[in-house]
Amino acid sequence: MLNNFCYIFLLFIIYSFIGYILEIISCSIREKKLILNRGFFLGPYLPIYGISCLLMGSFIIKYKSDFFTVFVMSAFVCSLVEYITSYVLEKIFKARWWDYSDRKFNIEGRVCLFNSFLFGIGGVAFCYLINPFVMLLIGKIPIVALRAISLTCFTIFIVDVIITISTLYQVKISTIKFKSRDVTLEITKIIREELAKKRDIKINFFIRHMLNAFPEIKLSDYSNPLSKLKRYSLKKTQNKK
Repeated sequence: MLNNFCYIFLLFIIYSFIGYILEIISCSIREKKLILNRGFFLGPYLPIYGISCLLMGSFIIKYKSDFFTVFVMSAFVCSLVEYITSYVLEKIFKARWWDYSDRKFNIEGRVCLFNSFLFGIGGVAFCYLINPFVMLLIGKIPIVALRAISLTCFTIFIVDVIITISTLYQVKISTIKFKSRDVTLEITKIIREELAKKRDIKINFFIRHMLNAFPEIKLSDYSNPLSKLKRYSLKKTQNKK
């Protein structure tokens, strides 16, 4: 049982890391500059990719002989994971980490057709290229080393999760929700700029990390430090008018 856990968790970490690299490449191309900070965890991994790949490896890969089925099921499964993740994060932490409302054929701004198409392509690459290579690589690791690597990664990951969740809770605590759940990119940019200037509001390293990772974060918490900056920014903008 321990061996199975170590094996599965190591796959999860590897795929989460690969997803992290893909996000860096994608965001760097889109922003036309190098973006190194992605994901609100401190480590270089995005669990949403790890979970999606584990699901594809468990179910979709069975249909490997049918290219089209792999594409469609990958698009569906990954989009479902992205939708659920967005919904849960917003409900728990009162913040929207990504928003596709400005893209065609989106569902509540949480998922969109274009991303689903990319997920489909990614699923095909996973089933026919990435997964076979990763499985071959892990298969060559001695069981003792596999346990040591996996358990070390698990310990680091759990510590990271505790620190991150604790920080996110501090952002959420004592909330008064906005009437609108979305905040414009312009206001978010002002918040980030003011964050660097304001010294009387204590923002720790982890919150700064999350803002850097999600420059388009949609906050819906009205009484935490970040929201105070938002109110300050809005007031400042209104005074200029």
